[in-house]
Amino acid sequence: MSDLTGELIDNRYQLLRVVASGGMATIYHALDSRLDRPVAVKIMHPHLANDEDFVNRFIREAKAAATLSHPNIVAIQDQGWNEGGVPAVFIVMEYIEGFTLRDVISDQGALSATEALRYFAPVVSAMAAAHKHGILHRDIKPENILISKDGRVKIADFGLAKGPELGSTLTVESSVILGSVSYLSPEQVQRGVSDVRSDVYSLGIVLFEMLTGKKPFDGESPIQIAYMHVNENIPAPSTISSSVPPELDEIVLKAAANNPDKRYKDAGAMQEQVLAVLSKLDPKRRQMSLELDIPIPRAKVEKKKRSKLEILKNVTTQIDLKRGNLMRENTNSTRGKRKVSKRVKRNRAIAIGLLLLIVAGSWYKISGPGTKIAIPSLAGMSQTQAAKTVGALGLKVDVSESVFSEDVAKGKVITSDPAGGGRVAIAGTVHLIISKGKERIKVPDLAGLTIEEATSAINDAKLKVGRVSEKFSASQEAGLLIDGSPASGSDVRKDSTVDLIVSKGIEQVALTNYQGKTSDEAQNELTSAGLVVSSQYEYSDNVPIGTVISQTPSDVSTIAKGEKITLVISKGPSKIFVPNVYSLNKLAATKILEDLGFKVDYRYIGKKKTVTNISPKVGAAVKPGSTITITLG
Repeated sequence: MSDLTGELIDNRYQLLRVVASGGMATIYHALDSRLDRPVAVKIMHPHLANDEDFVNRFIREAKAAATLSHPNIVAIQDQGWNEGGVPAVFIVMEYIEGFTLRDVISDQGALSATEALRYFAPVVSAMAAAHKHGILHRDIKPENILISKDGRVKIADFGLAKGPELGSTLTVESSVILGSVSYLSPEQVQRGVSDVRSDVYSLGIVLFEMLTGKKPFDGESPIQIAYMHVNENIPAPSTISSSVPPELDEIVLKAAANNPDKRYKDAGAMQEQVLAVLSKLDPKRRQMSLELDIPIPRAKVEKKKRSKLEILKNVTTQIDLKRGNLMRENTNSTRGKRKVSKRVKRNRAIAIGLLLLIVAGSWYKISGPGTKIAIPSLAGMSQTQAAKTVGALGLKVDVSESVFSEDVAKGKVITSDPAGGGRVAIAGTVHLIISKGKERIKVPDLAGLTIEEATSAINDAKLKVGRVSEKFSASQEAGLLIDGSPASGSDVRKDSTVDLIVSKGIEQVALTNYQGKTSDEAQNELTSAGLVVSSQYEYSDNVPIGTVISQTPSDVSTIAKGEKITLVISKGPSKIFVPNVYSLNKLAATKILEDLGFKVDYRYIGKKKTVTNISPKVGAAVKPGSTITITLG
């Protein structure tokens, strides 16, 4: 993603610095050169600008927000394509100077009930207006809730918006899920569908986070978090922060119910209850349908530097005061004299104008921005690239800090001080913060440890112990760990949770005595029970062929899974009596003998084709498999 700082978009919008960047677009603080006012310009990433679906979704954001006119929704002012310079698809929005609700939660943690509702009331008011017009936001989260310096709360980024006249950007068929997983409703995760109640769910999660300082569910991966939203009910905020009143528990739990039918029908219905509770908690406060007077802590807002206009204004005021005093003195001393000519007045005006220009120019060169050098955005550059870029401006560079980063590759610049768009004195130094890459910790080897030993090893590795479960194991004694989840040796983030899997020992199974039963039945049942079957075969005059004569072991009722069972299976009698096949033809006699397990040999006498002699003789006891000779004559 290239930094377009300094570009003039549509011959009108001068890009000053990068404010934020996401997966779809980058937002710049810019100056509208026609109207001389600050604006925010959102420019789609170049690699997406060639995709018609992404462009349509991007333009849909402008259309969605432009249909709404509400004090608590960021206003859309323009949209178009930059045709005169760098190719760009852009949206122009009002510029909100301040911070986000995420900043408030990160700095302050859990908010008091009254303070949380004072921030939240404008949000639910804005969404009530959107729902009234049939427009969904579908990406409500603290990062998209802006708070200006004058206390105005504004909802931004209707980029995932959906309305009847706008079509849909989320369909069951495509299974595309957009938005932030921590605030997605269960129906969006499961079926990829949403309505106004999905926004209500997100509002409930945001209010939960404001009241507790944390999200209701936390997991190692987005999939785990999404699974918890689908399968678990969020806890009541008061179980985490005891100062939360029951009325707010009721609002949060109803808004974030798993079943959409149990939620508020839309943000308007939720707003009514929010304002009622706020009125109860703060009865002296004048309630309005739109909350606009949020008390903003001073620590949150930087002191704004005096601009050129302010300084010029002060200089002009001082000159006007002096001029007024001189005029009065002249008037008093020359009262009655003739009136000052127009030419003199004009010359005086020109002199004052020149004086103002001299004062402004002197300020700019001596103590204003003219004495400092503007810094381009260095984010994403290598240290060498950043040094080369800064060196070309006659500045020095050093590395003030190296930190781990989930988003910026190892060795790349995360940010600089001053940041892109800021200024530094001539021959000054720009300080870089370099990424050390993603911080990953290997899960220690836990196999064979006790729970206490495993807990100590996990804590030493700066990880946390999660759930403990039990499992049968043939390799570990009962009470010792089989492994962890994620498995030993896996790379995980710092403070990740590792579940422990403890051995229950070898699983025992019931053992039946299969003596007298068929070998097939015994083999199938023993194998299904997880035992290893070994078979031996013996002749038996008493046990039918294929039947179990005996098994080892046979004197126990249970046995460890995986143990070996030996079966002795009957091969039938050790000897068989020769049957009488006299006078039968060759085919019939052969079948009877072979069915008994004999081999048959033939002798021929004369032309007859029936059996005239048998050897061994009829009734003789012989071993199975013996050869019987029949004479055909």
